[in-house]
Amino acid sequence: MRVLSGIQPTGRFHWGNYFGAIRQYIELQDEAEDAFYFIANLHALTTVRNPEELWQWTWDAAIDLVALGLDPDRATLFVQSDVPEVSELSWLLMTGTPMGLLERCHAYKDKQARGLSADAGLFTYPVLMAADILAYDSDTVPVGEDQGQHIEVCRDLAASFNHHFGETFVMPKAKIIDTSARVPGIDGEKMSKSYNNTLDVFEDPKVLGKQIMRIKTDSRPMDQPKDPETDHLFQLYWLFADDAQREEMATTYRRGGFGYGEVKKALAGLAVRFFDEARQRRRELESQPERIRQILGDGAAQARKKAAEVLLRAQRVCGVKG
Repeated sequence: MRVLSGIQPTGRFHWGNYFGAIRQYIELQDEAEDAFYFIANLHALTTVRNPEELWQWTWDAAIDLVALGLDPDRATLFVQSDVPEVSELSWLLMTGTPMGLLERCHAYKDKQARGLSADAGLFTYPVLMAADILAYDSDTVPVGEDQGQHIEVCRDLAASFNHHFGETFVMPKAKIIDTSARVPGIDGEKMSKSYNNTLDVFEDPKVLGKQIMRIKTDSRPMDQPKDPETDHLFQLYWLFADDAQREEMATTYRRGGFGYGEVKKALAGLAVRFFDEARQRRRELESQPERIRQILGDGAAQARKKAAEVLLRAQRVCGVKG
């Protein structure tokens, strides 16, 4: 199994990023024969317009991923723009991509529906994503259900290219990752940078504690029983607690006679301990910039070697090279 996944550097990683994707991606290192993980800075250009922020978030993403458990000895970590072969492959795919296919993609349709202007980068985003996947002969792409359509677009483009020019690309399959653990933000809505409601993985513990204390809760009296299944504060607590702690807290909810402040303090303590080892590793890595540059440089070299092989194969069959 050859796994490929990318994550955009559009800000610091938050709990939603970790529990929704990063944790599962890192676990796949043990299952995959090859694993390619890239920081998708070219994709991020569709939303990030500040060059200093984009570079800093890209650098932070590399440190964060290694600190959270991505092992450079078991997986290839690199920055998307360090593999120019992917952009060239994207053009080869673009020349055979039907407009109607891209017009049906969710990100573009959603922006149109909201009356917002969409640039060509967003419109052709699925083609670059297809090139990201196909450039490494990836056969397994872990994604959430909302990204399943992009894998189907990739398969359509690969099949069309193979049909016209002969078998060139490996047909990838989506591996729908478990995103059943809902990660609400401090306002109860889905945790997202665009909603400004996130709790960052590597936030200073004191600052994190204050942010957790600001999580919105209802105004029901302390003695009134509450349903843990419908409470977003309990859903956050559930992410970090073990089975015994979850059951005990659920019993407290159903019994009543407690204040939300107690739950928030318990959540803060669990969250700090949960990421404590990763936080320590991050401090060490932050003081070793040469090590991070070496990891990204080695990763880019490995990725380029494979991408160049696939690009040359595609160039030859379509007549760009003899």
